Amino acid sequence: MAAAAVAGASALVLTGCGLQPAASFVPGAAPGSIQRIEDLPDGAALTVTSKNFTEQLVLGKIAVLAAKAAGFDVTDETNVPGSVAVRELMTSHSADFTYEYTGTAWLTFMAHEQGIPDKTEQWQAVKDEDAGNGLTWLEPAPMNNTYAFAVRDEAVSELDDVQTLSDITKLPVDQRTFCVESEFNSRADGFKPMLEKYGLELGGSGENGVPTSNVSILDTGTVYTATDRGKCNFGEVFTTDGRIKSLGLTVLEDDRGFFPAYNVAPVIDSETLEEYPQLRDVYDQISPELTDEALQELNRQVDVEGREPADVAFDWMVDEGFITAP
Repeated sequence: MAAAAVAGASALVLTGCGLQPAASFVPGAAPGSIQRIEDLPDGAALTVTSKNFTEQLVLGKIAVLAAKAAGFDVTDETNVPGSVAVRELMTSHSADFTYEYTGTAWLTFMAHEQGIPDKTEQWQAVKDEDAGNGLTWLEPAPMNNTYAFAVRDEAVSELDDVQTLSDITKLPVDQRTFCVESEFNSRADGFKPMLEKYGLELGGSGENGVPTSNVSILDTGTVYTATDRGKCNFGEVFTTDGRIKSLGLTVLEDDRGFFPAYNVAPVIDSETLEEYPQLRDVYDQISPELTDEALQELNRQVDVEGREPADVAFDWMVDEGFITAP
């Protein structure tokens, strides 16, 4: 996912003992709605890991804070470079917890050729398959960091109040202008098949056509600003990117369900969960609040305002009442 290109500020140091975060500080956390687990033995430990892009850093720190409030001694192994490295930490049972995306697990780790657009079906599929790897997927969050197309807010009314991808087909050909990144333009599950799903033909000259001159191929970061500045009407985005909010973009509904689901969910080592089944309640109460809008705001604070992911996570957890300041 393009969000992976947004690297976290903290670096990792490789040591003989494995991956150790160079900057793993998070503020202390006292109980809020997340209470200390009763009869938790002294020294109960939990290792939390995450990938090294903004959203994953924020989610990783949320997980660390929740575990601290519940009474665990937490080893913070967030900010690991790359999805594969995090996956190996989980499947080797070197880490106990991570937030993972259903689509990433299904397509990348489990090597299925096509994603499942229905979020519940996609979550159930990865949950069932990962059970054999000794990993348990808890309930998914509403946030779905998948591909989408967005339009600048002020152009919505100019484009017949466009709200869905299907609405683009009703516009004149000269208004069907797109900004996309090169990878999405060339993917087998990318731009051309998406247009076909909605009855449009890339390179076509008829009433259902999208002439190649209507398409700008840009770097990932440039797509957002180009869309905001009107270089194109519709820009390829990722639904939880903080720039959607900061630039004033409106995400169009994928009303025909082309894009696979990338809902995030807590993934816990099954033996750890068996030992501490209360962890399910800890993280299940957080997941419903992890919406697209919430993550857009948290990502914005890091990427636009330059705040530390740990501080952003702490403030959100306190505001939501999950924890309190010690």
